[in-house]
Amino acid sequence: MFQPKYSISPEVLAAISEIAEIKVIVERSKVLPLNELQLKRQALIRMVHTSTSIEGNKLAEYQVGKVLSGMSIQADDKSILEVKNYQNALKEVEKIAEKKVKITKDLILKLHGVAMKGLMDKEKTSKWRPGDIYIIDDLGNGKEKLRFKGPGSFDVVRLIDALLDWLKKANKKDLHPILKAGIFHSQFVHIHPFTDGNGRVTRLLTTLLLYLDGWDFRRVIVLEEFYNKNRQDYYNALAYGWGEKYQDGAEFTDWLEYFVVGFLVEARKVRKTITSLGFDKVSIKEQTYLDPDEVKIMDYLAVSFKMRSEDITKILPIAKRTAQLKLKNLVEKGLIKPQGKGPSTYYVLVQ
Repeated sequence: MFQPKYSISPEVLAAISEIAEIKVIVERSKVLPLNELQLKRQALIRMVHTSTSIEGNKLAEYQVGKVLSGMSIQADDKSILEVKNYQNALKEVEKIAEKKVKITKDLILKLHGVAMKGLMDKEKTSKWRPGDIYIIDDLGNGKEKLRFKGPGSFDVVRLIDALLDWLKKANKKDLHPILKAGIFHSQFVHIHPFTDGNGRVTRLLTTLLLYLDGWDFRRVIVLEEFYNKNRQDYYNALAYGWGEKYQDGAEFTDWLEYFVVGFLVEARKVRKTITSLGFDKVSIKEQTYLDPDEVKIMDYLAVSFKMRSEDITKILPIAKRTAQLKLKNLVEKGLIKPQGKGPSTYYVLVQ
């Protein structure tokens, strides 16, 4: 049984309260569809860049943007594949959140498979690690230091089951979504259930939890930027209350303080962007109204960067001809534009 130990300080409560106020501002702002899609696109680039950067990817943000747009860049194949995989994993997160699917072991394994496809041996992809795992810090001059030893491989499934069981109970007890996501984040990464890719999957699942609970800030908040700003602070915060090896009954208080502060920092950035661009002052006449299907199409484009009419038939239960008409309407509204000709035609965001 997983029963996290933590206490909530007045500072943490105040931070959560401010985050909630910002959430209301963001949700009520009258953002133009094109502006919102551009913000989502920028957020996706930053999310992919920062999360893969934490794991050692050397691509710059502008290079990540080119890769996500389908452009070629001069870089090693592994770095490019990491970026493409993470984009595909975020697409899965969007689909799961849209369907309100509960997090299960099979879902976790599937996300791992998408994020790590081609980056590790097939027999280790979408599989719980078969052996012990050690996180080692390279001190230079041939010296190393043990940062953390994960639980034995024989305990992994039991610990994941206990975490998912706790998650169900947390939902019933109405634990605040931010605290729930923070506790899940720390516990999952300390279980370290995979041979590789644990950090990426942890951050994907944290994002998914917040999306499922409606704390997505219109999908434009990027928590990973706070972690990537000072990676050592991120690692140190995760280590608080744990020591050098996995232990039941670890203390989560210090980590939650770090997690909530980071959330507030990034939420304030979103508020500043919304207000500085005047999205809260858009008049009714200036707004472009989209029907529910068009919203789903634009959301898909925000994470895919380009789409064809057959893509729409996969996300909406409509015929290809109907999909083409919807694309035509979005073109006429000035939100997207066609590229290519004939059967190879695809659509991209208007810049």
